Amino acid sequence: MSPVVSSDTMDACFVGKRAVITGGLGFIGSTLARRLVQMGSEVLLVDSLIPEYGGNLHNVADIRDRVEINISDVRDTHCLRHFLSGRDYLFNLAGQTSHLDSMSNPFADLDINSRAQLAILETCREHNSDIKVIFASTRQVYGRPDYLPVDEKHPIRPVDVNGINKVAGEWYHTLYNEVYGIPACVLRLTNTIGPRMRVKDARQTFLGIWVRHLVEGNPFEVWGGDQLRDFTFVDDAVDAFLACAADDRSRGRIYNLGGDAVISLHDLAELLVRVGGGGEFVTREFPEERKRIDIGDYYSDFSLIQSDLGWTPRVTLSEGLKQTVAFYRQELRHYL
Repeated sequence: MSPVVSSDTMDACFVGKRAVITGGLGFIGSTLARRLVQMGSEVLLVDSLIPEYGGNLHNVADIRDRVEINISDVRDTHCLRHFLSGRDYLFNLAGQTSHLDSMSNPFADLDINSRAQLAILETCREHNSDIKVIFASTRQVYGRPDYLPVDEKHPIRPVDVNGINKVAGEWYHTLYNEVYGIPACVLRLTNTIGPRMRVKDARQTFLGIWVRHLVEGNPFEVWGGDQLRDFTFVDDAVDAFLACAADDRSRGRIYNLGGDAVISLHDLAELLVRVGGGGEFVTREFPEERKRIDIGDYYSDFSLIQSDLGWTPRVTLSEGLKQTVAFYRQELRHYL
């Protein structure tokens, strides 16, 4: 395994640097912003605050006076030059994440996850071709796995519109890296969990609804129960974004992220109840509209990013769930 960038070297990469985070008021974006601020970066957060897409000003309440916020939609191409000129890093997290919404409103998904990504990269090419870009993609691009764990060589076979447009976004980034020399890489995220994740609906993750019901003292539903999944704690995901930004070995690469454990949904529910101090759940049949686009079992092989950058998940699933429940026992009112 290649040595991970040391903490001192990592800090040096970001001290005094200018970073922009699209989707910066969302779950992962705000956690990343907090870390960048701690390391001495100048941080611009761009977010549309469209209710369905997960942005929340409360996510940055504790660092509000240390970041710049621009409420804007990445589909507004007139603003892109202002956001991207003179920046050292672009953490490109803005996106439509709901798989069901992508099927009911496919053109909105196309505009956000594909067309807007091309516009961002064109702006980089014209006005800031040295900016380092890290694009947030998804495990959903693989579709139903042919084998497990899924590595980056697995066939790309999306099962919904969201997955197709995310593939296009990935390829735009790797193309502009190859053809125009814009240093870009892609992270394929699995289920990311932690404080500040969306809990008012299942647009980002089903686990958010589980946590909400548990904290409110209501039973939550487990659909199916046998499906296998892996989970990345948000702090570990942020480590991966920073490692990719800091290390030139990531240029042009596509990396899977993963977690410390593989677990069935039924066992996950039992673990959540146990670490959350009690609660109840019921098992239901998978809804038909979900079943049509469900990918079945999934867990990833993340050995490539381990080998290249030394990244590995550090927070156990049990500890991640414990921190998440504790956060929402205090903060739930801000996320409903």
